[in-house]
Formats: sequence, C-alpha cells, structure tokens
Amino acid sequence: MKSAAALDRSPLRAANRVGWLPALITYSLCGLGSFLMLLPLFWLVRSSVMTLDQIFRYPPEWIPAPFAWQNYPDALTTVPFLLYFKNTVFILVPTVVGTVITATLAAYGFSRLRWPGRDLIFNILLTTLMLPYAITLIPTFLLWAHLGLVNTTWPLVLPRWCGGGIFYIFLLRQFFRTIPRELDEAAILDGANPLQVLWHVVVPLSRPALITVAIFSALGAWNDFLGPLMYLNESSKYTLALGLAEFTGLYSSQWHLLMAASTVVIIPVVLLFFFAQRYFIEGIALTGTKG
Repeated sequence: MKSAAALDRSPLRAANRVGWLPALITYSLCGLGSFLMLLPLFWLVRSSVMTLDQIFRYPPEWIPAPFAWQNYPDALTTVPFLLYFKNTVFILVPTVVGTVITATLAAYGFSRLRWPGRDLIFNILLTTLMLPYAITLIPTFLLWAHLGLVNTTWPLVLPRWCGGGIFYIFLLRQFFRTIPRELDEAAILDGANPLQVLWHVVVPLSRPALITVAIFSALGAWNDFLGPLMYLNESSKYTLALGLAEFTGLYSSQWHLLMAASTVVIIPVVLLFFFAQRYFIEGIALTGTKG
C-alpha cells in the first residue's frame, strides 16, 4: 500500500490541488502545438516515399500505398551527395572543435580572471551582436580574397579558431559565472595555475554548456548556406546546403526526389538533437542564473 507521502506526490493529487481544468487546457494546447510543429516534418517524410502522382493526389494520402523507397537512391545518385556530405563534415569537425576550445578560453578569461579593461572590452565585443551579418559581408570577403583563400575552406573554418564567436563566449561566460569561485581558490592553494583550474575545475562542471555550444556550432556549420556560396566556386567543394540548392535548381519539378534529398539532409540534425537534448536543455536553463 502506498504511503500518504507517496499519494501526496502523485500526479493525480497534484492535478487535484491545481485544478483539473487548467491542467487539461494546458496539456491540450501543448499537444496541439506539438502536432502543428511536427506536421511539416511528417509531410516531408511521407512525401519522400511517394511517387509524383501520389503527392499531388486529392484527397491527399496520409500513408503512402505503396512506399516508393526507390526515391532515396535515385535522389542521392542524381547529384554527388556523398561528396557533399564529406565536404560538410570536413568543415564541421574543425569548426566545432575550434569554437569550443577558443570560446572556452575567451569566456574563462572574461569570467574568472581579473585584468584591466576586462568588462569594457567584453561590452564592446558584445555590441557586435547588434551588427547585421550583411554589413561585414563585403569587407570580410575582400579580406579573404586579398589573402588568396577564396575557393578554399579556410574562410569557413579559421574564424572559429579566433574566439569562436561572441555569442558562444557570452553563453559560456554566463555559465562560468555560476560556478563558485571558492573552487578556483581551493585549486590555486593546491598549486594549480589558471589553465589547470580551467581544465580540472571549470570544464568538468560546464559540460552542459560546452555541449550546447558544440550543438549550436554544429548546426550552424551544417546549415550554413551563405558562407559556402560566397567562398566555394567549384562544385567538387560544395557542402550539403549548396548541393541541396543545386538539386532544387536542376530538379525543381521532381518533388518526390527533392523531399527524399531534404529528408536525408535533416536526419543528422534531428538525431543530434534527440541524443543531446538533455545537455542542451540543461545548458540553456542554467546559463545566467547568477549575475
């Protein structure tokens, strides 16, 4: 038999205290919102295994009969998606590594170390978040063109090794500020230097925030279209975003193949979120909880 404390903690007892009608309305609205958010994804996957005639049939078929699995090999062999995938990974991996390493070092310097002008410099860097990306587009391109690095992956990777981006620095800085400074002082009394404090104290306690930064950086590199469009001129160096745009331009009327190609491109993103959502939510929820 359940104890009184266990019954008091039960969802039914909690719902009775709050009121079943507000709870019903809340869950109904959440369910409706989830359905509306997932409907385009379901429509995409469903259309990816249909023929062209099935897609435009009215009334629409919600479940394909039969499933056109041949759409996937046809779409992936029409353009070299395997090559585009390799190019994307070749950019994504160093981008994520560079972002996490350099943003961690910069955020540690802005949050845990004391040096003249620290807050002023950070506030100046923070104001760059208000600058639209289009403003720096032409000067940045001219810089890389002057260095002779256009049509290479360096303009897409190297900036991430120079701080990773002020947004990631801000995110990690806010998280680092929630860690008690007494831990740093205890490590310093044991003879640790600042880098050892970072590696042995701050980093292990900041895993959710670091994983959040890695997820954001990976999604940015995976979905980046404008950057590769500007700097990559040869089709053999295209990323998946450019390859999908090329596929759309060549086969815009082949909706079944386009849906199959789009599904393949978004699958890694969906899997990444499902496997890392716990760390992602925890990293966002804890960031900035201390001034």
